[in-house]
Amino acid sequence: MPGLLAKERIIAPPDYNRWLVPPAALAIHLSIGMAYGFSVFWLPLSKAGGWNVSTLGIMYSLFFLFLGSSAAVFGRWVEREGPRKAGVVAALCWGGGFFISAAGIYWHQIALLWLGSGVIGGCGLGLGYISPVSTLIKWFPDRRGMATGMAIMGFGGGAMIGSPLADILMRHYASATEPGVWQTFVTLGVIYLIAMLCGAFGYRLPPSGWQPAGWAPPVESRRPMITSGNVDVRQAWRTPQFWLLLVVLCMNVSAGIGVIGMASPMLQEVFGGKLIGVAGTLKDLTPEQRTQVATIGAGFAALLSLFNIAGRIFWSSLSDLVGRKRTYFIFFTLGIVLYALAPAAGRSGSVALFVGIFCVILTMYGGGFATIPAYIADLFGTRYVGAIHGRVLLAWSAAGILGPQLVNNIREARIAGGVPPADAYNSVMYILAALLAIGFFANLAVRPVAERHYMSDHEGGTL
Repeated sequence: MPGLLAKERIIAPPDYNRWLVPPAALAIHLSIGMAYGFSVFWLPLSKAGGWNVSTLGIMYSLFFLFLGSSAAVFGRWVEREGPRKAGVVAALCWGGGFFISAAGIYWHQIALLWLGSGVIGGCGLGLGYISPVSTLIKWFPDRRGMATGMAIMGFGGGAMIGSPLADILMRHYASATEPGVWQTFVTLGVIYLIAMLCGAFGYRLPPSGWQPAGWAPPVESRRPMITSGNVDVRQAWRTPQFWLLLVVLCMNVSAGIGVIGMASPMLQEVFGGKLIGVAGTLKDLTPEQRTQVATIGAGFAALLSLFNIAGRIFWSSLSDLVGRKRTYFIFFTLGIVLYALAPAAGRSGSVALFVGIFCVILTMYGGGFATIPAYIADLFGTRYVGAIHGRVLLAWSAAGILGPQLVNNIREARIAGGVPPADAYNSVMYILAALLAIGFFANLAVRPVAERHYMSDHEGGTL
């Protein structure tokens, strides 16, 4: 009998209910999605270890650097060994990273936090992120966008569960001399390890040749953007489509992640006292009023998270109806308009219009993540979609640096040049719109993959 983690062990019988697989994927993605919520630890950690927030923030950069790089490096391994083994390794990395970080907090060693949660946990993020995606695409060839949206929605929502849970645990463990952070890391490590192992052992793969009852692959003449063949992962990067998709994802994510990183201070600096019904800029307010404004800013960030989550399932499901290329056409066209309108909305003093613009923008940020795996499957086939997706996620690593650095540096340069903080974001919005314009033309250039790149029927495509 194959080993417990072997790919052959998880082949499902022909009558298996495919709807049992998405909950397993959600268990993985809801766990690793806590990466978005790590800011809840920054202030308690600064008190516990004496580290400043910028030093701790290096962990956040490491998350996404190693997410993209590990997904690219181990994507072929995930396809070869199967999602159960990948899910177990992801659980050990993500949960184990919490344990190593807890030791770093206890012994006041910042390097252990970077190694534990940043490097090892980041590798767990990469493996945990791509393994459910390729699995669900194989189970839902008729609803690829919806299937990937269901899983990736969990990644966007992980912080909404994890951050309040972490806050509750820290208050539970806190004492007069101890903020309860290392104990919280240990507890979360146990919880996420168990949840992810349950998800990994819940994975099943469809048998060879399986397809949903009553469904037939789309006729090529009717759906020219959906391939009838499969492209080997080693061949995919040699196609222009691979690099165009990488640019498409990088530009969409760079613009969106730039907004996420500055959402709360942006709202506060643009509207100042208007948020609480008083006159004056942020610097004119009393400390108590600034606290009220900061609370509203935090609520704005949470609201954007909700729309980020909703966009992942909405846009990916819509892409099943209108196609992936058209969906990204909407993202970039509407995004350019909204980013260009944001400065005018700020000058108008309409908080509702300003907030509404960025809520829509965040749906497209989340939707871009959820739609890209289905786009890849349409162009390159489903056989190696996980491995190819892993390599395309290098765009995320690049965007995680490009977007925040671009936004923060431009804002600081404008303020240093004498521009009021409320107006410093105007140039930022126009530059983010320019990034989307680059993505627009990259998406416009995407064409079906040439048949010469397809694997032949007798090719095994050994990974």
